[in-house]
Amino acid sequence: MTNSQNIVRGAFFIVASELSFALSAAIIKSVSASLPNESIVFFRNLFGLIILTPLLIKNSPKILQTDRLYLHLIRSGFGMVAMYCFFYALAYLPLGDSMLIKSTIPLIIPFISAIWLQENITYRVVLAGALGFIGVFLILEPTVDTNWASLVALTSSLMAAMAFVTVRKLSATEPPLRTVSYFAIVGITISAIPLIWTWQTPTISQCFLLMVVGLTTTIGQLLLTRGYQNAPASSVGIFTYTSVPFGTFLGWLIWSELLDKNSYIGAVLIVLAGTIVLRTKVISNQSDN
Repeated sequence: MTNSQNIVRGAFFIVASELSFALSAAIIKSVSASLPNESIVFFRNLFGLIILTPLLIKNSPKILQTDRLYLHLIRSGFGMVAMYCFFYALAYLPLGDSMLIKSTIPLIIPFISAIWLQENITYRVVLAGALGFIGVFLILEPTVDTNWASLVALTSSLMAAMAFVTVRKLSATEPPLRTVSYFAIVGITISAIPLIWTWQTPTISQCFLLMVVGLTTTIGQLLLTRGYQNAPASSVGIFTYTSVPFGTFLGWLIWSELLDKNSYIGAVLIVLAGTIVLRTKVISNQSDN
């Protein structure tokens, strides 16, 4: 298969994964109208663990043996805070805005990596960070009456970026299934605690929707992995931003949500910033070879 065909296949899987994530976000937003955030997070983790169980059984208990438990706990902690914040934001923000702010994660990762992993940071990445910050500023439109959900969404992106960097640190010794399994186990343990005072029995239709959330999220993760197996991130990473138009379309279709002019300008700046970051990776990889 030629390189161009690999890129096309990789792009297809990436776009399909982002569609799955956008559908999952839309369902979460819909369920948020009748279920508390704590319940949604718990059932998301529960169904995610159920989906993983056959793989855990197949690989035997040895898959959980690790010398880096503390890093798994740190990664899970960051991931859970990100999940709580993102689900909260989905309930109170237009779906398109939520997906836009979520798309800032790749812009934050290089700065965290520079601090934690001592990775080099170039002027291009600094420029991308500045453009991304301006884009977020336009989307949030900070004033005295700023919607707190927007700040919570931004916190979600920051925590998710911290989790991604932790995963990169873990990847040197830990297989993906172990990392995902620890997140599922720790996640369901943490998310079960708030249910002591917020429990609300979901209806059959709500259970079905939450199962679909677990399924679409898992499918999205598998498709994303498949996409990066076919082509490098420098070639297809830009397609992760397709979650923004998908989210915007679903928000308009289901809730008649429309983004304002500042949000569109902010979206252009964030995508441009992401392109610069990806281009910087290409140049860095070429100079290393």
